Amino acid sequence: MLRATNIDSLSRETFDVLVLGAGINGAVAASALAAKGARVALIDRGDFAGFTSQESSNLAWGGIKYMESFEFPLVRKLCKSRNLLLRSYPSAVQEIRFYTAHERGFRHGLFKLFLGTWLYWIIGSFFTKIPRLLSRRAMAREEPIIHLDGCDGGFEYSDAYLVDNDARFVWGFVRAALDHGARAANYVESLGARREGDAWLTRARDVVSGEELTIRSRVLVNACGPFVDAHNGLTGQRTSHRHIFSKGIHLIVARLTPSRRVLTFFADDGRLFFVIPMGPRTCIGTTDTRVEGPHAAVTPEDRRFVLSNINKRLDLPRPLREADIIAERCGVRPLAVEDGGGGEDWLQLSRKHAIEVNRAQAHVSIFGGKLTDCINVGDEICAAVQELGVALPRPAQRWYGEPGEEVRQEFFRRARLLDLDALTPQSSSEELSARLWRRYGAQALELLEEIRSDRRMADALVEGAEDVRCEIAYAARREMVVKLEDLLRRRTKIALLVRRDELARSPGLREASRILFGDDADRRLEEYFQDHGARQPAEGIPVLNKPPPAPSRRQADPT
Repeated sequence: MLRATNIDSLSRETFDVLVLGAGINGAVAASALAAKGARVALIDRGDFAGFTSQESSNLAWGGIKYMESFEFPLVRKLCKSRNLLLRSYPSAVQEIRFYTAHERGFRHGLFKLFLGTWLYWIIGSFFTKIPRLLSRRAMAREEPIIHLDGCDGGFEYSDAYLVDNDARFVWGFVRAALDHGARAANYVESLGARREGDAWLTRARDVVSGEELTIRSRVLVNACGPFVDAHNGLTGQRTSHRHIFSKGIHLIVARLTPSRRVLTFFADDGRLFFVIPMGPRTCIGTTDTRVEGPHAAVTPEDRRFVLSNINKRLDLPRPLREADIIAERCGVRPLAVEDGGGGEDWLQLSRKHAIEVNRAQAHVSIFGGKLTDCINVGDEICAAVQELGVALPRPAQRWYGEPGEEVRQEFFRRARLLDLDALTPQSSSEELSARLWRRYGAQALELLEEIRSDRRMADALVEGAEDVRCEIAYAARREMVVKLEDLLRRRTKIALLVRRDELARSPGLREASRILFGDDADRRLEEYFQDHGARQPAEGIPVLNKPPPAPSRRQADPT
């Protein structure tokens, strides 16, 4: 088992760098360092991307909101980062249009905001489609769902979004780090570290087994996201930055509009408010509430705020109610502030990151950050580690991006020979070939062979979700799934697309659990539904050897 092997290596080997925390910052740090030849270990006390990095808006945007506060250098940097992601991950990060309605009497006039989108486009090196001014008539024709009373028009501009989900994107960096020889393990908690001679000795605990181990490394990188300050306290680090926290929530509902756009409004409090495509669903939000610590939950007030704002701004057959909510996302944004910062103007704080290096103790702390800027974080960590005396044998190695065009063409050639897209499940929002390539890259060739051997491997297991049987088998082998939630919420987005009570009745979920956990499947199912407040699956549902249903899009298998 990959995780067990890696944990064993953690206690036996000496590493150049130990990265604590496997959210986006930790994942890119480990991926960049490993690709450039460093001996890297990566641990997280929960699952990979299991905290803040699974709760984003799934947007990779250039920071248009920072135009209002005249932070043009930051906007330029974020636009360049966004453009780099679009070039490097054309399947996973794609341009999407933001369709914005403007209400009369808003603090900025329509034409002023439209000019702002042009300036944003220019700052972004003309990389995306040109902005467009929208009349009420055009908006009524193109997006009749928008409630136009009180609006004097709108505008459309481009940014980018993650086609899949944020946690899956983070996992891609973890997988790349593993492919370059890093040792990574989820559910391994740091209990603190001390400097001894020229090395850090980190005391860690396997959360699953309870066993403790010591990890030895030359450099320690604290990428614990919202918990950076707490872990720095364990290691005696004094820094000039700290975090304050803003809670953001999103509600997932049935698809509201067939268009592939982000509908953008200004909420009652004046902030941007989004209606974001999520495959067969729609994600709406977000809030921005200051909280005192990293842990947060969706409150009734949060739900009322989001539902009230969306019902005012969309012409729906009937208003959305709490009963329409399929799933919820709730996370905190760790905002980096310097000593004395973070006062009453905290809403204006940007999500730029800060990296602090303690050269005397070979310790690095990463504060703040966002998905858009992740490649910069990886590069900056490599530079910091080199300054601390760690040699990177392959300094020019490119560590990010999808596989090359030759590999891509070979995958799609084989997919066409297999007639793979004819096997696309009816519930899918895209063709199966595009989906497998985006999620697995070169490893998708392995999945093709499984489908070639048994076409049932292309069956969707959970009704209403898009994931097929071979993906679950692959996750069991290669993706360190420890808990059922790891699969449902992070390796896939099944838990965001399917209601919990429907999951509880799903025979396909029981089969998925058996693929993942074998004889322990029933206990893992019970654990998941106890933790998430839903009824357990009914006993006695036959799963294995169950004849697969024939989706309407399936063509007859060749005989």
